[in-house]
Order: sequence, then C-alpha cells, then structure tokens
Amino acid sequence: MTKQTYEAPTRLGYEIIRDHVLPNILGKHEDEILYWSGKDIARKFPIFSIDELPDFFQEAGWGILVSHEGKTAKDEALFILEQSDATLIENRSYQLEAGFIAEQFQKLNGVLTECYGEKFPKEKLVRFLVKWDLKTKI
Repeated sequence: MTKQTYEAPTRLGYEIIRDHVLPNILGKHEDEILYWSGKDIARKFPIFSIDELPDFFQEAGWGILVSHEGKTAKDEALFILEQSDATLIENRSYQLEAGFIAEQFQKLNGVLTECYGEKFPKEKLVRFLVKWDLKTKI
C-alpha cells in the first residue's frame, strides 16, 4: 500500500472543518462570528476591483459567484453563489462569505456597507444582497 500525500487541503477536509468543527465550536454565535471573520479575511486578502470577487471565491473554494449587474441600484448590488449540493446550502452558514463581500465593497467604495445572504436550497444557490449607505463615509 502506498501512502498518498496532498499538496493542498482536500475538499473533504475543508468541509469537515467548515460544516462540523466550526459550528460545534462557535455554537449559537456562529453567524455573527463568521460574518466578522469574513470581514477580517477581506482586510487580509484585499481585492482591487469588485470584478475580482468571483475569482477569489473560486480560488478559495467557496463556489461560483455571479454578479447580477442588471439587478443593481445606486446603493445596492446582487450576487448569486452557485453550489452543486442542496444539502450543503441547507446546513451551512454563508455569513463568512457575506462578511467578506461587505468589507470588500466598503473598502473599495469608502462607505458603510452590509451584505445579507439568503439561501435557496432547491435552486442550489445563495443570494447575497449588498447594501451601502452613501451618507456614511468610512
């Protein structure tokens, strides 16, 4: 029997930590902590244009992120995160991703920004609505 080594974490390893270990450790505060952790990740891994968001999501293994530019307004934007597994969407918190998106927009636009995620398991997607306050400069 040969020993197999991996240069990068496997998908299974990532999912065990993300879907089982973290919720167990964080308990009822999981969503809040993951949101603020997402903001912190955004500060450590800044993007230079919103157009880079889908590439970052793909590289991070978070899924396929699609911008819905036709559904944007002067103070909001809409993104769809596509996943291959409906069970994953039902059982996972997507606040890490929401916090990451919020902080990237806030950094790039210089105004207070929040992001809200809504899960649609049957469609295998998560919708992120990004809203910012043009009057509150950061």
